[in-house]
Amino acid sequence: MEQLIMNKYDVSGIQIKDQGLATYINLTSYLNLDTGGRFSNYLSGKRNVNTIERLLNNLMRTEKWTGKKYSAYKVMSQAFDIIATKTKQNPVQILVSAIENSAPREEVTRLKYGGIAVPKSVDVSPSRRLDEALRNIARGATKASFKHKIHIQDCLANEILLAARNDANSFAISKKEEIERVAASAR
Repeated sequence: MEQLIMNKYDVSGIQIKDQGLATYINLTSYLNLDTGGRFSNYLSGKRNVNTIERLLNNLMRTEKWTGKKYSAYKVMSQAFDIIATKTKQNPVQILVSAIENSAPREEVTRLKYGGIAVPKSVDVSPSRRLDEALRNIARGATKASFKHKIHIQDCLANEILLAARNDANSFAISKKEEIERVAASAR
C-alpha cells in the first residue's frame, strides 16, 4: 500500500541515511497535514507529528503567515511541485536529504565555574538537530522572500534544493557551519 503526502508524493521508498535522525523523521501519511496539537501532551509528542507538517508550522512563524496554515500548505505544495519539475525526483526525498545536511552535530553551551561562564562544545541530540534544521530552512525561505519580488514558494524550493546539495549559499547550511565552527573553537 502506498502512502501519499499531499495526495501526490509517495513516502514508502524514502531513504534516511543519517541513523541518528532516522527515528525522529516521521513521514507517516495522514489525510491532511494538520494534527491540531493532538500529540502535544505527550513527553516526546513532536516525534509523532509528520516532519512536513512541522516544516509547515515553522513557516507560520512570521507575522504575515501566523495562523494561516492553509496558505502555508499551498506554498509547500507549490514548492514541492517546483522541486519535482526541476529535479525529476521525489521532493520528499530531497527534503529529507536537505534536513540531514543542515542539521548541526555539535553546538556550544555555557558552563558556570564559580562566577565565570565558560563556553563548552557539546553534541546535539537528534531531536534538537531536526528542530534546528527545519527552523533554519523555514527562516531561510522567509528571509529570502522578504522585501523581494521572488515568491515564497520559489524561495522555499530554492532553499531546500541548496540544502540538499550541501551548498554554502543556503541559509540553513551557512547557519550549521557557523554553529559548528563556534563549537570547534570552544573545544
